[in-house]
Amino acid sequence: MLGWARWTLVGAALTVTASMVIALLLGPGARRLAGEQHPLTAAERKQMTATERVEAVNAARHTLIQAATGLVVIGGVVFTAQGLLYTAESLETSRQAQHTAEQGQITDRYTKAVEQLGSAKLDVRLGGIYALERLAIDSPRDHPTVYDVLAAFLREHDPQLGAKLPREPATDIQAALTVIGRRNPTLGGSAINLADTQLRGANLPNANLRGAKLPYADLRGADLTGADLRSANLDSSKLRYAYMGNTDLRNAELPNADLREVNLPDADLRGAFLGSADLREADLRDANLTGADLGSANLLDANLDNTNLRGADLTGIVGVTEQAIRSRARVDASTRF
Repeated sequence: MLGWARWTLVGAALTVTASMVIALLLGPGARRLAGEQHPLTAAERKQMTATERVEAVNAARHTLIQAATGLVVIGGVVFTAQGLLYTAESLETSRQAQHTAEQGQITDRYTKAVEQLGSAKLDVRLGGIYALERLAIDSPRDHPTVYDVLAAFLREHDPQLGAKLPREPATDIQAALTVIGRRNPTLGGSAINLADTQLRGANLPNANLRGAKLPYADLRGADLTGADLRSANLDSSKLRYAYMGNTDLRNAELPNADLREVNLPDADLRGAFLGSADLREADLRDANLTGADLGSANLLDANLDNTNLRGADLTGIVGVTEQAIRSRARVDASTRF
């Protein structure tokens, strides 16, 4: 209401100003342009013929009509502009109010979902996990926060020390892993932190874990087929029996990792660091380890059929001879033994 009153006053002021300008132009201004310095005297009017007086009256009427038309046009323009400005101001106010309401709804959804994660009931926790995923989709701004919360949920719900580890994650743990694995990497955020987590038997095919922090994580028997683990930190992680065919491990950090009997056929390990890793009986058929560092790694009984070791650092390896490697794997002059 205050905005409308303000615009009304502005419009009225413009209209009055325009009226005064028109009156000035039609009165003194018009006479001066016609060469008249003063209004006609009574004697001058008596000298006018009847025809001249009629013409003067008609001219006056015509002038008044033009003036009235001009005022109407000016008033219409003023109030139209006023209406447009008021509409624009109202739309901006409505947009801001809508944005504020949406942010309030997002905050409410986030708060409720986090509360659900702490529930003692499995179905409620699952609802909270998928509610957070939906929130991350609807609000890109909250995308990083959502996945930080889910990662914290996984870290805080590990089996207690000394407890017998399950062969596979609990239903809610697997659900959180699945949601994390299909996040949108283009929305940024910090690397997923799953250090020291117990994820034995996790089902993560084609998961996006690029740059993830997984040092000392227990991923024994996990299905990571086709997963994106580029530049991931898997220092001292347990990956025995894991399925990692076609997994992208370029520039991944795997020092001291337990990779016994791991399945890595066709995996991409270019530039990976596997110093002192345990690769006994690992399946490395057709894997690409170009430029990888396997210094002091244990390759006893590892399957190296057609493994690409061009440019790889194999200094100090144990469990296999240089001759055996040359007879089965692909090496070149830049491969170091």
